[in-house]
Amino acid sequence: MTQKSTGAEEIIGKGWSFPPQTDRQGGISLTNERNELDQSILIILSTSPGQRVMRNSFGCRLQELVFAPNNSHTAAQARRYVEEALGMWEPRIIVHTVDVAPDPQADNRLLICIEYEIKANHDRRSLVHPFYLIPDEPRQEARR
Repeated sequence: MTQKSTGAEEIIGKGWSFPPQTDRQGGISLTNERNELDQSILIILSTSPGQRVMRNSFGCRLQELVFAPNNSHTAAQARRYVEEALGMWEPRIIVHTVDVAPDPQADNRLLICIEYEIKANHDRRSLVHPFYLIPDEPRQEARR
């Protein structure tokens, strides 16, 4: 009789790394149980609803904010969009906090800090995702 493992590797699984790349031997680089969830979260956050064929609602609405000003209102919207997307598309985790704040080192970047827990083994983790905004163009006065 063989014993069945109930480790994280069965729950999390393996797949191609994101973005797809080759490993040292020239084969397809695969994920592991340590980085697979982080990659999944990044895929969710970087996919806009409507981009995936046959799964139009998959993704996060963050891209709607790309031209928004870097202020507290935009940060609050970003937090809501991230919480909604992860709650919908990543059932293997419990999101504890999502903090969004302007990056003090870059005027056009929000830092999205996600603290989450893997449901299967109660491992707590955090991930910081930079989100880039496109700043307003400087306005030029009309020439007379």
